[in-house]
Formats: sequence, C-alpha cells, structure tokens
Amino acid sequence: MQYYSTNGSAPIADLHKAVVKGLAEDRGLYMPERINKLPKAFFENIDKMSFQELAYTVANAFFGEDVDSDALHDIVYDTLAFDCPVVKVTDNIYSLELFHGPTLAFKDVGARFMARLLQYFIRQENKGEEVNVLVATSGDTGSAVANGFLGVDGIHVYVLYPKGKVSPIQECQFTTLGKNITAIEVDGVFDDCQALVKSAFMDVELNHHMKLTSANSINVARFLPQAFYYFNAYARMKQQGKNEQLVMCVPSGNFGNICAALFGHQMGLPVKRFIAANNANDIFYKYLLSGKYEPKPSVQTLANAMDVGDPSNFARILNLYSQNGALTPEKTHEAITSLISGATYSDDQIRKTMQQCYRETGYTLDPHGACGYQALADGLQEGEIGVFCETAHPAKFKEKVDEILNIDVTIPDRLAAFMKGEKQSVPMTKNFADFKQYLLKQ
Repeated sequence: MQYYSTNGSAPIADLHKAVVKGLAEDRGLYMPERINKLPKAFFENIDKMSFQELAYTVANAFFGEDVDSDALHDIVYDTLAFDCPVVKVTDNIYSLELFHGPTLAFKDVGARFMARLLQYFIRQENKGEEVNVLVATSGDTGSAVANGFLGVDGIHVYVLYPKGKVSPIQECQFTTLGKNITAIEVDGVFDDCQALVKSAFMDVELNHHMKLTSANSINVARFLPQAFYYFNAYARMKQQGKNEQLVMCVPSGNFGNICAALFGHQMGLPVKRFIAANNANDIFYKYLLSGKYEPKPSVQTLANAMDVGDPSNFARILNLYSQNGALTPEKTHEAITSLISGATYSDDQIRKTMQQCYRETGYTLDPHGACGYQALADGLQEGEIGVFCETAHPAKFKEKVDEILNIDVTIPDRLAAFMKGEKQSVPMTKNFADFKQYLLKQ
C-alpha cells in the first residue's frame, strides 16, 4: 500500500515510511491510496467472531500487504488482550465502553498497536538507531502512548502536555514511569504542544540529530487501529438484533477516533450515520453548519481531552470526502454532512447530562462520554439505535465526577498504582527554540 500526503506535495511513501516518519515532508498527514472493501461474508458472520478475530480481518485489509501475516496476527492479538463491551443505558442508547485497556482509555489500542508495529519496522531496519517518539496530549493520549511504549527496546518517548490542564490521574500515568518515557510540561495549551511536535518534524537540524516520529493520531498506525472498535460495536449489536438503523456517536477532540470510524464505513461497515460530539471547542460543529473551517485557540473545559482548537484529522476527513481534492468545497461539505452531524455542549450542559443520566439510569458518565450520550438523546430519530463511545473510565476524572454526581468513584487498582509513583517532568515554554535546544542536548 502506498500513502500520499493530504497537502499533496510530499513524495509517496510506503507503510514503513509513513509509520516511522509520522508526518509527511510537506506537513500533511498520510492517507492510504485506497481503502479496501471487506467482503459481504465478513459482515454476515461478524457477530460470531471475537474482538481479536474481527480486528485481525480489518487489520489485514489495512496493513496485510506490508506486514508479515504471522507478525500482524501477533500484533493484533497482543494489542487486544481485553474486550470492549456494549452496555445498555436506555432502550435506544448503548455505551461502547472503550476503557478496558491498560490505562482505561480508548487510545490504548492505537498506542499499543503502533508501538508493536514500529518495533517491527525497527527490527527490519536493524540499524541499532533509537527512534524518538514525540506525542502531544490533552489527557489520555499521553498515558496510552507512554504505557504502550514503556520498556520497548529502541524507542524513547517524549510526552508533551499542557501544564495544569490534565487531570491529576492522567498526569500520574505518564509522569511517574521513567525508563524510556520523558514527560515535558509545557506552559501553554494542547494546541501549543501539538505545534511544538509538528515544528520538530519539519526542523532539518533536529532530524539530522535524532530520528523522530509521532504517536499522535496524525500517525496512520495510531488512528487506523481505532476502527476495530466500530466493527466490534456492530458485531455486539448484531448479536442483540440491534444492528439496523445504527447511529455511532463519537466524542471528538483531535478527530482521530471518528476518522477511524469513517475509514471503517468506507470499508463497508453498515452504520447509518455518525455524530461528532464536541465540548465548547466547536470548530467542526461550526464547519458542518457553515462549510467554513475556522480554527481558533482551544478553551479549557470539563472534557479536557477534547480541548482542541485545530483538530489535525480534519484534514483527513476533508481529503476522504473531497476524493483527494477532486470535488469542490461545496460538494465536499455536502458529502460530509450527508453522513456526519454534530453537537456541542457547554460545561453546564455536561454537568446536567451526567447528573440526569446517573439519576435516571444509574450509569456513570465521564465528561467526554456525556457529550456523546447527550448528542444521541438529542439527535436520534424514530427507529434508530444509538451507540456512543464512553472513551475513558470515570475514575480518570474522579475529582470532577465525584463533585458533579456527589458520589465517591472507586479508583481501579491499575489507576491507583500510578498515583503511588513520583512525578518526573521537564518544564518547557511554548517557544519552539527552547524545545529544540532541549532535544539537541539529548
């Protein structure tokens, strides 16, 4: 499979280069030259398949041309050593619980998959050169990537996060690990962290000094495996006879998760439509209404992992539905809005949703899942069944959830273990010159 850049002026890359480089030379995101359709028989039998079995079929359609089949099988089965159940919340709304991985967040799958795939390619090169992974996080990405790559030979990870803008438990999950994980505490917002990472990839001197790649969803090996979730959701709903008129709702920040869902749809996943649920950072929502994409600085909200003012993967969505620029902006907007609708919620609305859902159903939402749940409650049409992504365990946001719901959320043992470690972080300004000088000394 060949990969091209969304900006259209970088050389074509193979999967190896797309994964190891992360970002194309023209600052664009890599896109596969085609999306393989899955056979009808796969969907006819999907409800009889395990999460691992169906994920391997999907992974093979994505990566099978470029990765040895036995190695790909091992990567998938190692990555998915847990399940992601669908849980009934109301008669027509179900929660796809994506928080059963090592860090109790949906990004565990993409991070672990990428770690294993990157290691596969490093071993093929056999040059003994360390790969340095730069990752910007607004919350869960950092912990998922740090734990996915922890102790992996030949790889060092630098996690850039905005000072004071992630939850205490999230911060513990990537600042207490040590070994091959370094936490960089940036005096700014998530968009500043992301800008530092992208600038590093484009800096000639830095790239001569060290081998750099990204583990954000800008990397094809990070975001594509998240498509597994949506095939699994369809399979589990089909088991219950609830797979007709299915609507998937995705709480959205940098848009890697919903982008993976849309790739799944292109592969034949029979979902009727999608809803992108935003917090107050409503750039995509406004694009859906107006056809104009106008990024702006992010604002801090209760759903901090969605605090993104210029979502990177919008470029992939635009490219996907413009047919790589073949359609006009108006026709592209029409294609996108025919399949995807949006919703946006303030902090007050998120609080009310969490309280109402808990009071009426007993289900505990985290602030991100609350956006997804409410978007379905507001937007489902007659006869439709909605599944929203509950992207992280409520205990990861314990202070907020406890206060809003007046409960004491139990902290799972896996999370409690992180909180016992000692914080290790490097303070950093949002000035790229400072970040560059730091990396040049490593």
